[in-house]
Amino acid sequence: MAVHGASMEAAGPYDRARALSAFKLGDKTFYWMTRLSALLVLVLLGGIIISLIIGAWPAIVQYGTAFLTTSRWAPSADPPVLGALSPIYGTILTSAIAMLIAVPVGLGIAIFLTELCPMWARRPIGMAIELLAGIPSIIYGMWGFFVLGPFLANTMQPALINLFDGIPVLGSIFGGPPSYLSLFNASLILAIMVLPFITAISRDVFATVPPVLKEAAYGVGCTTWEVVRNVVIPYTRVGVIGGVMLALGRALGETMAVTFIIGNSFRISPSIFAPGTTISAAIASEFAESDGLHQSSLMLLGLLLFVLTFFVLAAARLMLMRLQKKAGS
Repeated sequence: MAVHGASMEAAGPYDRARALSAFKLGDKTFYWMTRLSALLVLVLLGGIIISLIIGAWPAIVQYGTAFLTTSRWAPSADPPVLGALSPIYGTILTSAIAMLIAVPVGLGIAIFLTELCPMWARRPIGMAIELLAGIPSIIYGMWGFFVLGPFLANTMQPALINLFDGIPVLGSIFGGPPSYLSLFNASLILAIMVLPFITAISRDVFATVPPVLKEAAYGVGCTTWEVVRNVVIPYTRVGVIGGVMLALGRALGETMAVTFIIGNSFRISPSIFAPGTTISAAIASEFAESDGLHQSSLMLLGLLLFVLTFFVLAAARLMLMRLQKKAGS
């Protein structure tokens, strides 16, 4: 035993040096792999931006800032008259309506699952909500075209048109005639598509609230609504806003489902029941048959969508930073 111990002590320094060398090599390898992965993301992002700018450059030179203020889209005219105002209007409007519908519903489902739902029903309901995120967008579009669109045009839209008829502003927003293909129908499809993102993220962040905080609130006589409003929401607002912004990014860029049901009409109407188009829907429906200045204009639309999404996500990040700073102070 003494001899064996002596031999181990003799071999100890060499083994430790070799082990340290192996650890350093593994640490350096890991460091450079993570750094290259991060750089790869930046390279890909930069490549996409450069490709969009190169493809859109002829349209930028031809139209300049007038591209943003022109609503007419006539690629077959001589010379072509192409403007992005209608797709930009449709993109912002459909995303805004979708978020107005999806955010309250998604937060309500998340609150129900974490605070009110029986334990035996939480898992099935949660799985059902998450499965909505796995349905392909083209399936949503087909369902919207064949089922939801006719249902809304025959039931909900006539009722809203009659309800707000003659009322200033609202009469124009909910003006007729009913349509199977409209901005409102596309917005409703978008709301259904982004609902799982809002619900899943909100449910996960609501679950991180320490039980002792809620128990203390209940202990002083707070109702469930007061606990949610004064404890759960303030504690998790950063995560909730992050989930909402993630859903908004999905709504801004959704393509196939919107293309099926929005009508693809390049015009601006005050009525949400009128057909319209979005940037992504315009690109999807026309890019395959485009060339020359028409194709360049579609590339410029893609660049505008990229910039719009970037500013939305940047604004969300600034908002989260301010909330975190305020919470820290």
